Amino acid sequence: MLYAANVTEDDLADNGESNPFVKEVRDLAAGEGSEVFVLCAKIEEEISDLPDDEKKEFLEAMGVEESGLDRLIAASYKLLGLISYLTAGPTESRAWTIKNGTKAPQAAGKIHSDFERGFIRAEVVNYDDLIRLQSYTLAKEQGLVRSEGKEYVVKDGDVILFRFNV
Repeated sequence: MLYAANVTEDDLADNGESNPFVKEVRDLAAGEGSEVFVLCAKIEEEISDLPDDEKKEFLEAMGVEESGLDRLIAASYKLLGLISYLTAGPTESRAWTIKNGTKAPQAAGKIHSDFERGFIRAEVVNYDDLIRLQSYTLAKEQGLVRSEGKEYVVKDGDVILFRFNV
């Protein structure tokens, strides 16, 4: 079960900690082994039409790191046992959703069954490292790109280049 607590703008900054109703929902959820996330529907409505750069500034001014929608997505993924890995190339970057605990060949199979059937290895770099360096080549030069085999369990946020032969 996933509970969403809709709070006022004032309660959002401390994630609803000072709101007694949110505490009641959290207590209930804890007893059930459920998740709770806090959002302010009014703020979500206001930021829905903003460009990304203004949205980030608005959220920072509210004392919040990410939108309620982003937190809902993250909480839903966690509840469903899902993660995302990424593929990136010169013309396209894409996120792929898989079950947590999926091994590299099966993750490759999400792209195309031939990738799983002919899996050789996965060249893996952490998303944060890739963004920080702004270059796959630099990440490789710094030893941050790993070659992983068939038993590698894909991690959330991995950026993967699959090597395969069919």
